Amino acid sequence: MSRKVDVPVSDVRRFLEPGPVVLVSSADRGDTDIMTMGWLTVMEFTPSLVGCIISSANHSFGLIRRSKACVINLPTADLIDTVVGIGNTTGAEIDKFAHFGLTAEPAVHVAAPLIAECHANFECRLVDGCLIDKYNFFIFEVVKAQAAARPKHPETLHYLGGGAFMVSGRIISRRSKFRPEML
Repeated sequence: MSRKVDVPVSDVRRFLEPGPVVLVSSADRGDTDIMTMGWLTVMEFTPSLVGCIISSANHSFGLIRRSKACVINLPTADLIDTVVGIGNTTGAEIDKFAHFGLTAEPAVHVAAPLIAECHANFECRLVDGCLIDKYNFFIFEVVKAQAAARPKHPETLHYLGGGAFMVSGRIISRRSKFRPEML
């Protein structure tokens, strides 16, 4: 192993945020939005709970807070320019679906639209808002999940900070080494 060097604590996200970048779609009172999110956390498996921080300065914040719902959409690496473009614009000024040529499809359980071009879509309802006022932290329950049948392991984007992304790589299976109840 190579010698370790000190890194600024502000850069730890390069090491700790390996999860995929997602596009969060929302809707309220006839207004829709999409935001790029580089961090979220799975909090529980059953029910499926996901936590994330949404800045109160973000247009989506108000839409999601009022509607108490959103869709977490999983883009693939081929959408990288769209992902960056969405992150660099505000839904307060443009219709991001139209501007970026994305297809809004109706969800089953929430008012927020699905993004058809994404590999997977997770319809979410706010189940706990106790940390919103203090930390802008939302806790959602995934109430419906759907994903494309192929590819089984899509190339997803992972934000490293500073405008750099990593694309998911090769798959290494160790399934045979797991206890069945741990899979």
